[in-house]
Amino acid sequence: EGFERAHSRRVSRGTLVAVSATKVDQLYFTGDDRADRLLVEEPIALLIGFALDQQVPLQRAFAAPLELKRRIGTLDAGAIASMDPAALEKAFKTKPALHRFPGSMAKRTQELCSIVEERYGGDAARIWTEASDAKDLEQRLYDLPGFGDMKVRTILAVLAKQLGVRPEGMDAILPQHPTLGDVDSPQKLEEYQAAKRAHKATLGAKQSQ
Repeated sequence: EGFERAHSRRVSRGTLVAVSATKVDQLYFTGDDRADRLLVEEPIALLIGFALDQQVPLQRAFAAPLELKRRIGTLDAGAIASMDPAALEKAFKTKPALHRFPGSMAKRTQELCSIVEERYGGDAARIWTEASDAKDLEQRLYDLPGFGDMKVRTILAVLAKQLGVRPEGMDAILPQHPTLGDVDSPQKLEEYQAAKRAHKATLGAKQSQ
């Protein structure tokens, strides 16, 4: 189903959760239009990108889902979950490697896809379309492998600000500082990354004093 249209689903508590229509048809995280569109077209691609977004440049992390799809032929969560781990690791390690740590990230991607397959029937979008409220969505994201506080806050901002996902209580848990959720153009990406570099430089200067 992806993000293509508005969703409203009845969940176990008997409440109706409304998720508004998509605001964008691509994100601006990689500089590659095909990779950026895939992050919207296939929700699992967005989650894989976030899973890989550590210790490598942001652009490399979020471009990796498209290249992974090219290498193995699919991003279907069930297919990746059931792959021979050695074959998936080889796909990650094939030069140019998809990550600085391709072996561990292949394992993490497979764990992520296993959870999506087992809990959400292979449909990553159900993580948010079926969440009873924002706190439920937040917990579902925390349950994903490698999704700590900063990563969860950032994906919540992307879901809300870029993809129109706003279950009840969403505003109360969104970060109050700039995140990837505010990146809606190549220029904004440059500004966001420049601000992050400046922040790290400031922290480094304080630590060295």
